[in-house]
Amino acid sequence: MTSLPWIGRATDAPYFNDDSGAAWTPIGQNDAITWPELAGLYRRRDLPGVERHLQWLKDSGVTCLRLMLEYCQRDHRYFELAPGRFNLSLVRLWDDLVALCQVIGLRLLLTPFDTFFLWNRWKHHPYNRANGGPCASRRKLLVCPATRQAVKARLAFATERWGGSGVIFAWDLWNEMHPAQAGGDPAGFAQFIDDVAPFLRALETRLHGRAHLQTVSVFGPELGWKPWLNEPIFRHPALDFASSHFYEEGTIDDPRDTVVPAISTGRLVRQALAQITDARPFHESEHGPIHTFKDRHRTLPEAFDDEYFRHMQWAQLASGAVGGGMRWPNRHPHTLTPGMRRAQRALADFLPLVDWPRFRRGNLNEEIGIDPDIAAFGCGDARQAVVWLLRRGPLLPDGRLDAAMPPRPATLRLPGLAPGRYRAALWETQAGRPAGELEANSQGNGILVARLPPFAGDIALAIGPA
Repeated sequence: MTSLPWIGRATDAPYFNDDSGAAWTPIGQNDAITWPELAGLYRRRDLPGVERHLQWLKDSGVTCLRLMLEYCQRDHRYFELAPGRFNLSLVRLWDDLVALCQVIGLRLLLTPFDTFFLWNRWKHHPYNRANGGPCASRRKLLVCPATRQAVKARLAFATERWGGSGVIFAWDLWNEMHPAQAGGDPAGFAQFIDDVAPFLRALETRLHGRAHLQTVSVFGPELGWKPWLNEPIFRHPALDFASSHFYEEGTIDDPRDTVVPAISTGRLVRQALAQITDARPFHESEHGPIHTFKDRHRTLPEAFDDEYFRHMQWAQLASGAVGGGMRWPNRHPHTLTPGMRRAQRALADFLPLVDWPRFRRGNLNEEIGIDPDIAAFGCGDARQAVVWLLRRGPLLPDGRLDAAMPPRPATLRLPGLAPGRYRAALWETQAGRPAGELEANSQGNGILVARLPPFAGDIALAIGPA
């Protein structure tokens, strides 16, 4: 069996590539070992069904799944029965999943805990000192030295068993770091990263001759409420790329239409990129209608959710994030819809139009000139650009764009390209197919002006030298 190439950071751009230098983009979603599509892994109840599902994901353009080694919504899913005593049923589950991903060609972004259930089920958790674990309080999880030793031991076990494979895209060392997990100590985030990241990197280098990429993630709204969180999340020198979770209140977490969440997504990507000072990639690893689903107990209508998903995906990619983000399903059941899979396929088919390993993009959302009834999302450097244009309306009563709107032309004014002639490949994001090409000049003032053919709801462009 041929091993999957490892994934690393591109040398000349804030994106990823594999060992051969070929571009690689994470396209996928959050999943869990107890959710319907992977539940057959447990005690090998239905491995063929899981294999068929993973192959369908691959065929849908999915390249990566984000998973928690421990998703303890139920008592018998603890990864460790006691610190250092690993649950053999789950170890075999992960053996099988990694092997299937190796054969099919999928990768995993792994994090050691789902911290939501770690926090809410703390009374029963094996790391609780009351149960023989290392930690006296869930409010000390990030800063307790004994707990960090247990976390390092968990990660060591995982990389010793599965880390020799390119199936592992990267380690999310801690899912949704929160000040409450450090007793409110602002230094707690950096202390955890300073301890765990070098340990895992050194261990993997010794075991495998190299180390997988590392990040930590954060509940995005916290970055605005507590600005000091930006330093460790976006700029800690031990991390390879930055991650955030887009759950903006009232726009993304409880959407009323499909346009405002996209505009919020573009703004959040721009804010994230402004925090990064060393050109590391930014990857949004969790988003979705969490308030609608968890607090209001509503599953979004499928047609609305498909459009909300597709709009957020393209807003991320065009604004300069790596990929289209990773949805937390927040549906009943916890699965993505067929329409979302088609949207992922459409994004995957667009990616070869851009030379990602040499794309030193900057965000251009606010610099692009466009007709006032259109929201613009874009990023570019002196030789390439990616642009996504979204009509602001008209909206149907349910909040979706009116599919019956007549196509209309638009004039694009794109700054930043070096003087010369450029070709723009147009892309229909819903159908997932080319929508023609046009050529335009970037003048000496650095502005490319292009008259776009009529389009209805949205259109994507990949722009490069003619």
